[in-house]
Amino acid sequence: MDEEFALDDPTQLLDSASDFAHHPGSLNDAAVKDFLDRFPLPVIISALQTKSDVPGLENTLVACLERVFKTKYGASLIPQYMTFVQVGLKADSQVVRCLSCKTVSSFLKNFDDKSIYAIKLIIDCDIYQLLLDCLINGDEQVATAAIDAIKNLAQFPEAVGIIFPSNINEATHLGNVASRCSSLGRVRVLSLIVKLFSISSSIASVIYNSNLLSLLEAEIRNSNDTLVTLSALELLYELTEVQHGAEFLARTTLQLLHSIISNSSMESILRSRALMISGRLLSKENVYMFVDEPSAKSLISAIDVRLGLLDSQDTDERESALEALGGIGSSIQGAVLLLTSFPPAARHIVHAAFDRQGGGKQLAALHALGNIVGENRPEDGVILNGDAEESLRRLVYEVASESSKLTPSGLLLSVLQQAAEFRLAGYRVITGLVARVWCLMEIFSKPEIINIVTDPTAETTKIGIAFNIVIHHLLSIPNQNVSIFWNNRSSLIHMKTSLAISCLIF
Repeated sequence: MDEEFALDDPTQLLDSASDFAHHPGSLNDAAVKDFLDRFPLPVIISALQTKSDVPGLENTLVACLERVFKTKYGASLIPQYMTFVQVGLKADSQVVRCLSCKTVSSFLKNFDDKSIYAIKLIIDCDIYQLLLDCLINGDEQVATAAIDAIKNLAQFPEAVGIIFPSNINEATHLGNVASRCSSLGRVRVLSLIVKLFSISSSIASVIYNSNLLSLLEAEIRNSNDTLVTLSALELLYELTEVQHGAEFLARTTLQLLHSIISNSSMESILRSRALMISGRLLSKENVYMFVDEPSAKSLISAIDVRLGLLDSQDTDERESALEALGGIGSSIQGAVLLLTSFPPAARHIVHAAFDRQGGGKQLAALHALGNIVGENRPEDGVILNGDAEESLRRLVYEVASESSKLTPSGLLLSVLQQAAEFRLAGYRVITGLVARVWCLMEIFSKPEIINIVTDPTAETTKIGIAFNIVIHHLLSIPNQNVSIFWNNRSSLIHMKTSLAISCLIF
């Protein structure tokens, strides 16, 4: 910076910048302009570069500039100071590097015309290369800010070729960047890929076609470092939450998950995470458009076998497996597969759901059973096909006959007599099951169940009261009108609406 902008005594700037940085509420353009009229940006930048040894000055000016550049007016000034941003991205100070990454984000988010001009500035100042360096070598806050900046850059169509160069030998190709990194750096690159993947289906397609998802799979397969593998699995779990992710993940991920779940020598925590990812992925209805049924069945079989090995154990992994099956069962096709496989994988859930000694695994199983019977599915997806429905009925009656309760109504009553969290899970199961005539008749045969769900003082939590109200509504239908209820499927819609309204009211 020119000497004319240098400050001999930065005390006044420090005090004013501190007040500005800590001003409560948001700042408008007028307030920013007033501050910069008193302390022009060159003065602040010069002080930041030359007076960083003054106690508190660097952090105060960084906080001040961050608020300046978040406004429309402040962001409009960034192009004039892009060389400062360039220097800041290379600074030794982590707070200055973080500020510079955030400044790039502010520039890109506030740039009205998503044109080649903005990209030209980024290219001319070598900003993308510097952001990658911040991602790899910065501290955690710098890396996070760098990812955010690159994600904002990816919103510009002209920038896609910069982030995903067609030439795989380019130094900035993410595959090459990852190959030069430490394990921490590789995880950060993978995190960037996941964030970019989530932007849109078109960018996800570019990532898939660039074979960048294979970097994630390779890191998961590498069992030399459990923490790195776990981090990679966490990123894969994040990918399964992306709405358009199923199309790309289904093609290769099921076999990877199968290999982890089936590997008895692998750490239990890694298998548990693979189980949860399986449940999340196969819970999506649209995934079955892209995955062949044998692959889905094979993964479910691997979970089934694992549960068999854990049958007598009360472990986190067993709960994860039950939750995974519950996730799969929340989709129509997933529930059908769980009930019609041989032997039906859903048997683990039904047995554990009514095991009063089960603790955490019983609770997980109850919620899983609630998913399978359609409590969280739309009205037209509650009832499954004939084979699946017959399997469900048979499993419930088999478990009842093998217990001291003898009947399904006895099993349900025993759940409603447990602690609040079990009762809530039981309400979910009943809400789904009463769409079946056989269960509705079972409940009508047990006055004790009617008494519980019609007692206005039975529940104290909002969601417990809501379920209590809905089931009370369903069971208020006279016995002789059960067939009328069954034929009037709109009652299920009323049931779901009542639950939603009850949650709001209470």
